[in-house]
Amino acid sequence: MTDLPQKSDLLQNVVRHLDIKKVDVVPLVDMMAETAFSARDLARAGRILDLMIRDTDGGVILTLAGSIVSAGQKQLIVDLLRSNMVDAIVSTGANVVDQDFFEALGFQHYQGDKFANDATLRELMIDRIYDTYIDEEQLRHCDETVKAIADGMAPGAYSSREFLVEMGRTLVARDLGADSIVRTAFELDVPIFVPAFSDCSAGFGLVAHQVQHPEAHVSIDSVKDFRELTDVKVHQGTTGIFMIGGGVPKNFVQDIVVSAEFLGFDAEMHKYAVQLTVADERDGALSGSTLKEASSWGKVDLAYEQMVFGEATVTLPLVAGYAYHKRGWEGRAPRRYARLWDGEAPTAAARLGAAAPVAVGD
Repeated sequence: MTDLPQKSDLLQNVVRHLDIKKVDVVPLVDMMAETAFSARDLARAGRILDLMIRDTDGGVILTLAGSIVSAGQKQLIVDLLRSNMVDAIVSTGANVVDQDFFEALGFQHYQGDKFANDATLRELMIDRIYDTYIDEEQLRHCDETVKAIADGMAPGAYSSREFLVEMGRTLVARDLGADSIVRTAFELDVPIFVPAFSDCSAGFGLVAHQVQHPEAHVSIDSVKDFRELTDVKVHQGTTGIFMIGGGVPKNFVQDIVVSAEFLGFDAEMHKYAVQLTVADERDGALSGSTLKEASSWGKVDLAYEQMVFGEATVTLPLVAGYAYHKRGWEGRAPRRYARLWDGEAPTAAARLGAAAPVAVGD
């Protein structure tokens, strides 16, 4: 029997995060606008994102699906946050917990081999995401940290946003993760929502927490997530969405228009919408469904919408880099939506109590 390689032999080449600040891609993307096919689509997406950011009446919601952080895109997202180009995030748990919070605790992702023997990787407790490796033992430390955070909270039902606030507060208290999405968003009052919060390492930690505290424990209320993100739509009015991948985050953020209308508010469709995806629309699934299709549901306006069909580690740096180097974010006022639930601005519930809402269908 062949001896297994040492774990340290495979976990050597660290994934390095892209820095969009270093390369001005504006001339390249502007040239792409004069070509055709996906290049022209990408250039239009960059211009719509720039318009979204420049709209003084609007808010920008970023959605993340797929393995974005583990693939070297974390710094890019942090730069968008620090440049005041993103006002709220809706994400899968993998990006926020298994990948970003994981790295904030001091761990790393490694370049791997998509042709590796996965049985060997399992013996070594190495998890594989295509050509990227994660140390499973370190990931379990992340699970335990989530459990410890839950153990220290008062029992009750929390939105994922509220739990992520505690995660951000923990990083600040421990002086960890200076360049993490979770900590940066916490410090800048940018709320993060993870509608399927238990579908990641957070789930393992919360299950262990509830097993140990069966009578009084922390739970995550996904309806509260939906209500709070509806608060953002009702509060801001004009909104744009920048979607990386599809899945639950995409549907969740599109649905807040319908949710606001259902409550009786005269909610406008998302004025701007850009989606970067590899999914195909022909199977009827959500991730590849076009933004034009979303308009039939009353979710997305058609004036400024663009799909870009391409893998995000290629398309995201170009689209985001274009908007960054156009510098439309300079002087943009921070929205600080996290303060909505601190009593500094009225929520949808408060607005409903203050005045008679517009009847649905009027």
